Amino acid sequence: MADKNTIEAVEKALEGSKKLNRKFKQTIDLAVTLKNVSLNESKNRIDEEIILPNGRGKESKIAIFASGELALKAKGKVDLIVKPEEIEDLSGDKKKFKKIVDDYDFFIAEAPLMPTIGKTLGVILGPRGKMPKPVPPQIDITGIVKNLRNTVILRSKANKTFHTIAGKEEMDKEKIAENIDAIIKRLESKLERGRMNISSVYVKTTMGPSVRII
Repeated sequence: MADKNTIEAVEKALEGSKKLNRKFKQTIDLAVTLKNVSLNESKNRIDEEIILPNGRGKESKIAIFASGELALKAKGKVDLIVKPEEIEDLSGDKKKFKKIVDDYDFFIAEAPLMPTIGKTLGVILGPRGKMPKPVPPQIDITGIVKNLRNTVILRSKANKTFHTIAGKEEMDKEKIAENIDAIIKRLESKLERGRMNISSVYVKTTMGPSVRII
């Protein structure tokens, strides 16, 4: 069950956005600010993939670099399949590949393709934090894809304030709150002093006002 304070904050954030005239379903955004943490040291930086207990509200988009049997198995399970012969073409059309990287949330790759991907496309994937997860060619990716569909990234880099998503506005407020609590719990587990290293956590809809949780 979600924390009462978190539920109340989500409720206020949702109420605050009802007056807005918009034609799209808003995302529930979370803004985190840390304190007393030196993020100039890479070991202190936050870089976590968190499976939300109630999903993202809208599943993440997944692409796979694969050949042969793995490419066949991936049909209907992922949103985009990139075959080995297409990798070189994409490396020669950086504009096209940048759009793909921006459009997709997660990338998986057949392990033997990783060296080629690193050399040709790593310059685009790496800085965006989207280097593919390597998998064996014979693996059943069903479970991996299922988890990634409901996964969000919590990444600070060198910034004390950073953001992630916790759901969509049409979700039940308690389910959104449970997602937020899961994110905060993971964050606390990665900080040396836990909650003492968190300066603030705010929740908001895409266009709505921010409401403080911590």
